[in-house]
Amino acid sequence: MALIVVLDHLSGTEVTVEPALTAVPALAAVVSRRTWYPLAIGLCTEAAAFLMAFRSDALGESVHAASVIAILLVATIGWVSATLRLRQEQALADAQLVAAIARRVLLRPVPERVGSVRAAVHYEAAAAHARIGGDLYEVVNTRHGVRAVVGDVRGKGLGAVETAAAVLGAFREAAHQEPALDRVAGWLADSLDRALHENDHPGVEEEFVTLVLIGVRSDGTAELVNCGHPSPLLLRGGLVRPLELTETVPPLGVLDPADVHPPVHRVPLHGGDRVLLFTDGVIEARDRSGAFYPLAERFPRCADGRPADVLQRLHEDVVRHVGRQLGDDAAMLLLQYEPTPPAIAHLPQQTGVLTTR
Repeated sequence: MALIVVLDHLSGTEVTVEPALTAVPALAAVVSRRTWYPLAIGLCTEAAAFLMAFRSDALGESVHAASVIAILLVATIGWVSATLRLRQEQALADAQLVAAIARRVLLRPVPERVGSVRAAVHYEAAAAHARIGGDLYEVVNTRHGVRAVVGDVRGKGLGAVETAAAVLGAFREAAHQEPALDRVAGWLADSLDRALHENDHPGVEEEFVTLVLIGVRSDGTAELVNCGHPSPLLLRGGLVRPLELTETVPPLGVLDPADVHPPVHRVPLHGGDRVLLFTDGVIEARDRSGAFYPLAERFPRCADGRPADVLQRLHEDVVRHVGRQLGDDAAMLLLQYEPTPPAIAHLPQQTGVLTTR
């Protein structure tokens, strides 16, 4: 507004730039964080228009009347648009808060130390402004050892979240109750089957869940069950190898729950070994040329430091590889085996004097 007033003063009385004042309340509506701001700026702009018209002796001309009416209309429209925009921003903030609460309930924070392992997780939802999607993870410490799950629900949206919630709820119960890891997978298959029959959202009959279960026993043996999920990676001494099973089973939801009998693969762990579990959103991330992200190759380069730092560097590397926001949900769970040293009992030496009476 000040710029236009200065230009009008420099241009003299023969040329008027008063109609340019209509841009002032429009800009105010764009930058406003208060609904009244476009109206206040509109009033100031009207005052500036009358001053400019008075100086150029154009109060009775049609260009002044048109400018006054245009400023009034633009200020009113700016007030309406600012009100609607702020309401939408508030609604989005409320939705993000609800999503954050739902994620904290559904995908609980993983503690840094769980039994004999150090753990960290990194999750990135593909949907814009979303905090939760179809990927799932959990780590629990049970009497059978540390147990974890990473899975991916086919599809997105609320239906995928409901399916993920059913699987996670079943895992948190079965991991404590079932001593055998394959029985945990059978429990999850039963719960998923019930959840899919209870849901009525479109495409529910085609939903399934890929997941990998891992259990770290107190003796350092890792047990794995894979149901159609990408194989975890084991990092030992700078070398990476996939923990591939010789026999695999389809994702949960494909077979009848009574036919889910996955084999259990056992791997002895050494102190400092790191097992990375992930979803296909990581390894299927493509760059602009269409090349997939080489996770097995990049994992050792990012493996220094705490598990949380490792996953953060991996995520940043994936984003650099893609060059834009990820197109799919991506979850990574890192378990570092660090057995607790056994407590050594030291019996205090007792001395005394035996006396007789």
